[in-house]
Amino acid sequence: MAVQVGQPAPDFALTGVKDGEFVDVKLSDYRGTWVVLFFYPLDFTFVCPTEIQGYAKHNSEFEDLGAVVFGASTDSEHSHKAWIERDFGGSLPFPLLSDMRREAADAYGVLLPEGIALRGTFIIDPEGTLKYAVMHDNNIGRNTEETLRVLQALQTGELCPVDWRPGQATLS
Repeated sequence: MAVQVGQPAPDFALTGVKDGEFVDVKLSDYRGTWVVLFFYPLDFTFVCPTEIQGYAKHNSEFEDLGAVVFGASTDSEHSHKAWIERDFGGSLPFPLLSDMRREAADAYGVLLPEGIALRGTFIIDPEGTLKYAVMHDNNIGRNTEETLRVLQALQTGELCPVDWRPGQATLS
């Protein structure tokens, strides 16, 4: 069974690409930091680059909130590198991680029988607890501004009503 909100987030150690270089990323190395992890189906597809551009566009806002962003798919790190070079000008502000063994996608409950990931977004708190998880059909891109809003709400540590925005009153 995949992890549920409120449980420890499954650790992973994956190779990825950042700034044209291969990097090793282990989730446990990011204890003390908020983590936004998003899975996407495949490199060189149609909806995926729009999402990656969305996370890249908002990356500084995630950083300002003390969060790191990781994108992950079941493609190889070599595929990621070629795709970043071709479609993203050679670099992104966050790494794209390779989950070719499909262990992370399986642990987070986004692995499809055909071996690719659903679109899944996960927010992990500094203690390593999964605080937010959403998955949806691969035909629909996610809303990065909503991910930012949820992160901000989680960081209040308070009860936030429907459509809450930063600066509005909480219910606590």
